[in-house]
Amino acid sequence: MSIALPPLTALRAFDAAARHMSFARAADELNVTPAALSFQIKSLEDHLGAPLFIRLNRAVELTDAGRALAPDAKDAFEQLAAGWRAAQRTQDHQTLTVTAGPAFTAKWLAPRLFEFAQSHPEIELRFSASLRIMDFIRDNIDVAIRFGYGPDPGLFAVPLAEEWVVPVMTPEMATRFPTPQSLKDAVLIVDSSIDFVKPAINWQVWFKAMKVQITPTYGPRFSQADHAVDAALAGVGVVLGRRALVIKDMAEGRLVAPFPCALRTGARFRFLCPEGAETRPQVVAFKSWMLDEIAKTQAIADAMTLIDPAAL
Repeated sequence: MSIALPPLTALRAFDAAARHMSFARAADELNVTPAALSFQIKSLEDHLGAPLFIRLNRAVELTDAGRALAPDAKDAFEQLAAGWRAAQRTQDHQTLTVTAGPAFTAKWLAPRLFEFAQSHPEIELRFSASLRIMDFIRDNIDVAIRFGYGPDPGLFAVPLAEEWVVPVMTPEMATRFPTPQSLKDAVLIVDSSIDFVKPAINWQVWFKAMKVQITPTYGPRFSQADHAVDAALAGVGVVLGRRALVIKDMAEGRLVAPFPCALRTGARFRFLCPEGAETRPQVVAFKSWMLDEIAKTQAIADAMTLIDPAAL
């Protein structure tokens, strides 16, 4: 039996027919006549020396040989298509597709995009806001902004600013709660999206760091960090705001941190792209812009006293 691979066109015809279980629909997908598709599959069967389909009156079924070949044929063509898309992206210097979580997209990226668009009108930005870890090749992603610990094997990774959380509230609310002790009477908003961080960073830990012994009154609990921040902006209460998600509101006065003692998270946002893609012009431009934007609010970060929860 020959180990030489059959013609790619014959394998492609088989893959389409096996997925549709119909020669007619497969022919439509490949834009060929049913007779031409049938000829390609017959040539593949001749190459194998065994039938791949059982031909019925108005349908087809896979033989044992067909069932053995179909999954790998499907995977191979999907991988080939992904590789081709990846090769095409290396020639595209005008489009940049970025994925980030919904909170980071809403609170960090979206409010700043006008500046990037002004500086780089030649780059078309596309965003996918999702908590799902997307695949760079399969999902046509150029850059990912992910929060966590890493490491990120096989990827070019740049850790972004050190992350911390600090109580933030509206300026009006800050006049009502002038001390950490006074927060016993405040509505404390809970952002549960950061519960995975170890050691824990939450209101109990922050009060412990402040050496304040109170029984706090917890308000609404949010699974999305941006919703928790929005509640604080609306004056609902006080939230332990994550640096990246509140620092622009702090810089512009919508939120204040009257008690500048922040808990380190350990986890941080990372700028990620496939190794080798970091030199593409639009990736270089986007990374540089992000780092420049972070630097604009560094003075706020420098004013914080950072506390390591593990040391408490």
